[in-house]
Amino acid sequence: MSEAPVNFLGGSPLNRLSWLRTSSTFINTLIDSPSTRWVAFQDGKPLIASRATEARLALLTTAEVEPFLGLKPYFGQGHQEGEIPAVDLPILEAARFRGEPIVFLGVSEPKANDYRPGVPPEELAMVLVGTPYFSIDVTEVGQTKLDHLVQTSTAGTDGYKLTFAEARAAPRDLSDFDAGVFAEARSMVDWNFRNKFCASCGSPVYSVWGGWKLSCTSLLSPFDNAGRKPCLTQKGLHNITHPRTDAVVIVAVLNEAQDKILLGRNKKFPPKFYSTLAGFIEPGETFEDAVKRELWEEAGVRVWNVKYHSGQPWPYPANLMVGFYAIGDSSEPIRTDLDKELEDARWYTREEVLAVLQHKEGTNLSRSDHKQYTKEIDERVNAKLSGSDPLGGDAAAHDPNGRPQDASTPVTPGVNEPPFRIPPRTAIAGVLISDWALGSASVTIKGRM
Repeated sequence: MSEAPVNFLGGSPLNRLSWLRTSSTFINTLIDSPSTRWVAFQDGKPLIASRATEARLALLTTAEVEPFLGLKPYFGQGHQEGEIPAVDLPILEAARFRGEPIVFLGVSEPKANDYRPGVPPEELAMVLVGTPYFSIDVTEVGQTKLDHLVQTSTAGTDGYKLTFAEARAAPRDLSDFDAGVFAEARSMVDWNFRNKFCASCGSPVYSVWGGWKLSCTSLLSPFDNAGRKPCLTQKGLHNITHPRTDAVVIVAVLNEAQDKILLGRNKKFPPKFYSTLAGFIEPGETFEDAVKRELWEEAGVRVWNVKYHSGQPWPYPANLMVGFYAIGDSSEPIRTDLDKELEDARWYTREEVLAVLQHKEGTNLSRSDHKQYTKEIDERVNAKLSGSDPLGGDAAAHDPNGRPQDASTPVTPGVNEPPFRIPPRTAIAGVLISDWALGSASVTIKGRM
């Protein structure tokens, strides 16, 4: 079997060294390395260095972010300031109680390092060849300090301007490497920002394992638990909160002749934008189950012969888009009145899709399109979290899922615009659509299940 393609934002370019996250000496040694670089975020927005049409992550040095790190040790802190744990306990492995939230992301290796068994972590850190990467959330840092950082950082030399860019628009000009680092960092920053309290007992949580796990403060002896029932996280394998990834199936449905594709238009999409259908995995479902359920709920279409294509991390905040092809009956009536998620859905021929792909604006989302869509999605997600979403449904699953681009030529309605628009190949939806339209993807026809 051939390998699945690596989509934009994927590829996981760093060796994450997950087995060394428990070692505070290893991580602290890396922080002090002159080669270490930091990716900064403010309110989920990454710090970007840009000039003309070029953009990259603004990689900061440890010296530049040191004012925000707090007192040493940065990891392996005790519960009280200045305290270093006297005993090596799992609940204190690479713990961090103070300072801005930071996460060890991994190491970019020009070639594989020799991670020999039995070598102490601090010795590994000293001989490691590569660039260690960390993220830092500076949301709570004062604006004066941030302005100073932006104005004095070496990442802003050679004509580069440093700005905290809107998170969904930021990746558009990044290299595949930077996009992969961004996807990991952004999801981890968001996860640490959102999770402040134990889901079991409501006590505050603290960071362990280099920012990759959260533990309940009720496990710490100085914490006042008088009159409270013991937290369920104190026993078994439930004593740590892990970062979560929410899987979303995203499906290109073809008719039996495979010369038509089903595309839908969500009510929040920019004008004339159509994409593949999608939805979150629910408890007790396989990917295939979710594909069949979502297509029925959104478009009233029964599908079969579900085939995996590839995946794409989508860090808004932590989705994994899982791409599939499936077969459906194009003669059956389309219904959008079940969950009322879609404004429209229809079958398009290969020729119609190819005409859009060949149009210079066919896969283009302008800044204004993207800004308005992001605003609507954020409002809808907040309403959903508060239980007041008037529309219901899975807002994040129906992101246009495309890398925004500035239109080189303003689109005049009815003159130089395409009949409809679809996602670019920097989105897995665009990959599924264009692969089918260009004849590089097919689904083996089988009988209905």
